[in-house]
Amino acid sequence: MFADESGQSLRPPKGRTWARRGQTPIVTVSGKGSGRVSIAGLLCLKPGRRTRLIYRTISYHGRKNERKGFGVRDFKLLLQAAHQQLRGPLVIVWDNLPAHVSAEMRTFVDEHDWLTVFRLPGYAPELNPAEGIWANLKGHLANLAVRGGVDHLAAVIKHHLKRLQYRPGLLDAIIAQTELILEPEPP
Repeated sequence: MFADESGQSLRPPKGRTWARRGQTPIVTVSGKGSGRVSIAGLLCLKPGRRTRLIYRTISYHGRKNERKGFGVRDFKLLLQAAHQQLRGPLVIVWDNLPAHVSAEMRTFVDEHDWLTVFRLPGYAPELNPAEGIWANLKGHLANLAVRGGVDHLAAVIKHHLKRLQYRPGLLDAIIAQTELILEPEPP
């Protein structure tokens, strides 16, 4: 499985759209608020099985003592949930995020025989198919004017990721885009 994390603030990513010639569409967004939705996802694949997406979100409303993103504890819980859901050993490939390479996480990996971890090179997003999930999500969020704050944004993100979970063909296409060879060729 491939792991990655992303986030989205209340300011939408830019996108393209169609309009009549000379009538440029403009989506006004408020610069107010300090909210963010952080997302951690696992793109799970096993030969002969459908590709799966497991994810978790954290909403940050800008309140005092509120978590802004994923920490070691959150990644541990995500991995344990994936292990229970997939009912088998996990081989995970992820980047060098400080929470992934911390001493606490290394201890957690060493304590669980069902977990094997490989790290990607320093900066190689093109090798991680999970990056394609975020590109797909950002394309869906392009020019979205969030009216209900962080909770509305979180609901839109969860809805889109839930739809992706039921589209294993699209998940396979996202993996194929990396041109990684995931199964050995038969002799």
